[in-house]
Amino acid sequence: MLIAIALFSVTSIHAAADRPNVLVCIADDWSWPFASIAGEPELSTPTFDRVAREGLLFKQAFASAPSCTASRGALLTGQYHWRLREAANLHSSFPNDTEVYPDVLARHGYHVGHTRKGWGPGKANAGGRTTNPAGPRFADFDEFMKRRDAGQPFCFWFGSVDPHRPYEKGSGVRAGKKPVKVRVPPTLPDDQVTRNDILDYYLEIERFDREVGEILTKLEKAGELDNTIVVITADNGWPFPRGKATVYDAGTHVPLAIRWPRGIDSPGRKIDQPTSLTDLAPTFLEAAGISGLPDRTGLSMLPIFRNAENRPERKFVLTGMERHVACRDLGPELPGGGYPMRAIRTKDHVLIRNFEPGRWPMGDWKSVKDDGSSSPGFERLADSTFVAFGDCDASPSKAFMVVNRDRPEIKPLFDSAFRKRPEWELYDLANDPHERRNVAADPAYAGIFATLKSDLEHEMKATKDPRAFGQGNIFDRYEYLGNVPGSEPPKGKAATKRAAYRPSTKDKP
Repeated sequence: MLIAIALFSVTSIHAAADRPNVLVCIADDWSWPFASIAGEPELSTPTFDRVAREGLLFKQAFASAPSCTASRGALLTGQYHWRLREAANLHSSFPNDTEVYPDVLARHGYHVGHTRKGWGPGKANAGGRTTNPAGPRFADFDEFMKRRDAGQPFCFWFGSVDPHRPYEKGSGVRAGKKPVKVRVPPTLPDDQVTRNDILDYYLEIERFDREVGEILTKLEKAGELDNTIVVITADNGWPFPRGKATVYDAGTHVPLAIRWPRGIDSPGRKIDQPTSLTDLAPTFLEAAGISGLPDRTGLSMLPIFRNAENRPERKFVLTGMERHVACRDLGPELPGGGYPMRAIRTKDHVLIRNFEPGRWPMGDWKSVKDDGSSSPGFERLADSTFVAFGDCDASPSKAFMVVNRDRPEIKPLFDSAFRKRPEWELYDLANDPHERRNVAADPAYAGIFATLKSDLEHEMKATKDPRAFGQGNIFDRYEYLGNVPGSEPPKGKAATKRAAYRPSTKDKP
């Protein structure tokens, strides 16, 4: 399954010693702790592990949103996604008056570009931009480097479509991986269907890791790797029920490793404080000695890189979501309403506010009957996202849970993933790492609830979140530029995923 990247001439690369290069390698739907350095069995990520060992491993890194477009916009701008107006939603446009770090670096002499999936899915030109916010598109890294001037620092975004669905069913087992070794989280059914689905997911993580490794090998041979800030991360969590499109850890907690020998002191450290991917953009600019992004909410990581004794430490990060796909019929005025959430995540607790608890969190049931009398078949649920619960990607795991939702051992898992949720959720992560017991109403946690609620409300106001001022319905009214529910083609064919490796102007959702 490995997709080869043609070698470019080493002599075509020239050092830019005064300013660091920036290489962001971003996976699509990859959760922490799915990496071999985290001890995950049946999974090998030697490139990520190397970058972590030779740089820094951030064990508490979080995307701003558990949804591609919003998360990528937040990373590129250095600010929480709710500040990005329409770009807080999936399948949106990007505000032309909002600055991104690739544009700033380009104005200061950097060679900038991306390949495969940049910002999106969405239509950047609908907001007036002429290029993707991640930079001009190139066929691959080799083509990008060929266009670089001698001595010019570069900023490149390698946007893989792995491990986004669909997967080749059974590919993990065929590759020799053993279902019996899979660690199934207690939020999912421990069934052969789920185990095989997770192994297929692992195989795509490994492909992403190999392709990043090929890029690093080229830079190393050219003598430029040590002056390149290498970032390996993901846009949001894994595409399984109660993961992506939720602000539980499985939706927002992502891998993050950064390597930069010329700028990181005491490499090999593991950073265990909450970290936001919005911190990356200001870090790149400060490392390059450039000012910009005046609206950023992210913090530069350079004090962490330098292991400064007085470095500021985040006590928490904020995450949230607005509209993912248009999968809720809320009437003619809100044809594409989302499921708005905000969360404050400390090292030990997460407090979640669901602003519209009357809505179905993963989208309408559609052809699934709540009374269990009828349901679409397993194959339809596994292949077509919009059949039911459209915010949860079609998959064998989703299909198994929906079809078997009335079995006593499945019902609690189905309910926690797909049924309505209360306005407030609080989880004690030290004792409940998979966020299964909501203690928001437990008197023993009243003090923690009050403190986190106050901090969340303060930060939302400080960052001018429309939800903090009763103006959140604006997010439901922004135009949805994606597929119309019901017109989506089946996604269960392996050819659909392979086609994503060919350069295209069309991003995967």
